[in-house]
Amino acid sequence: MARGKKGRAVSGWLIVDKPAGITSTAVVNKVKWALAAQKAGHAGTLDPAATGVLAVALGEATKTVPHITDALKCYRFMVRFGAATTTDDAEGDVIATAATRPTDDALRAALGAFRGQIEQVPPQFSAVKVDGERAYDLAREGERLDLAPRPLWVDSLELIERPDPDHALLEMVCGKGGYVRSIARDLGAALGCLGHVLWLRREWSGPFHAEDGITMEMIDQLAQSPELDTHLKPLEIALDDLPQVTATPEGAARIKNGNPGMVIASGIEWGTEVWASHQGRAIAIGRYQAGELHPSRVFN
Repeated sequence: MARGKKGRAVSGWLIVDKPAGITSTAVVNKVKWALAAQKAGHAGTLDPAATGVLAVALGEATKTVPHITDALKCYRFMVRFGAATTTDDAEGDVIATAATRPTDDALRAALGAFRGQIEQVPPQFSAVKVDGERAYDLAREGERLDLAPRPLWVDSLELIERPDPDHALLEMVCGKGGYVRSIARDLGAALGCLGHVLWLRREWSGPFHAEDGITMEMIDQLAQSPELDTHLKPLEIALDDLPQVTATPEGAARIKNGNPGMVIASGIEWGTEVWASHQGRAIAIGRYQAGELHPSRVFN
């Protein structure tokens, strides 16, 4: 006899305002336990020292995670000038120092090189895999890694505040795969003063905002109670960037079985990725072709 899955078949998104000092995986595990959920995952890792929005997907919402990881994200972070560290943040050991400090005008001018499509080298202490091993594991063993640069789209990067010559508060909106620590490191190098991240906060990720997030304290207080369910957002919120089509009753039956099915659509071009609803609920993501949805992801 097949063994049934443990937990509830709960689906949706729980937006957590992650505190510093805890891993993203630990947050997911706590949420999964608190909701007694069968399945959970997150859309975009935050470093343990970072704070802000961590979107936790539950149940069928895990199938929509790629649409959040691909979305733009906004970070606010404080750069400390004058020192480079092993981790490119305040957690690491200082490996070099510099006495010079940039003027505000020089800093603003330097930011231009970090906007648009750029290439950035991940930090030595990062989750990038090198020959099957995580870079941070190799870095902890003292190995100096030659990491390949990776493309990153930076939609905007602005100076928000300059509290003193040693610090600068920046805000960046970027695509997936960005390392804020690399921005601070490379900006400091470009200015000739060195730099690292003092603190980092993710303000929003796609449709999810930190100000709407639930705290870990609230999760503990509401754990295993119906009230925690009221903080869940529907899985459909992750599909806001996709056009919506409506499945016919016959089409819905076919789509739910993974087959192409008839949908009602208006002004959608052939081959466009869309999501289909039936009776007000999402049933699948797929490609629209000649009046039908060809599903790639089906929601149970």
